[in-house]
Amino acid sequence: MRCPFCQSDDTQVKDSRPAEDGAAIRRRRYCNDCGARFTTYERVQLRELMVVKKTGRKVPFDRDKLMRSLQIALRKRPVEPDRIERLVSGIVRRLESLGETEIPSDLIGEMVMEGLSSIDAVAYVRFASVYKNFREARDFEQVLGELRGDDEKAG
Repeated sequence: MRCPFCQSDDTQVKDSRPAEDGAAIRRRRYCNDCGARFTTYERVQLRELMVVKKTGRKVPFDRDKLMRSLQIALRKRPVEPDRIERLVSGIVRRLESLGETEIPSDLIGEMVMEGLSSIDAVAYVRFASVYKNFREARDFEQVLGELRGDDEKAG
């Protein structure tokens, strides 16, 4: 594994253990050249997933991009990083279990919205504003109304 700091190939694994959700191996690594320590995760990939964008363009599915999107939506919110990791792992497992190699981007967006709605309402609205391309305040009001409706059904 190449060091992310100095790009050296001379790194060593110091510790390996299962990640919290059991779907990955967490490895603590050490760079022999610069002395940096870093963590990597090794995951099983059942099949190569392709995301079909709204334009029809196909791009490889990127788990890290999904994680970054959720982290942006959840920035400064009281949500544990482990909970975000579990949400991402759950979405990836659901996508892989569909049996399809080409996944519409809309489906991924809906899965994220569903997951966020149960974790944090503010993050849900943040993500929705980008995902649904809000253009005016009325768009926010509509999503907030949907959230209130979900709360009333649950309560």
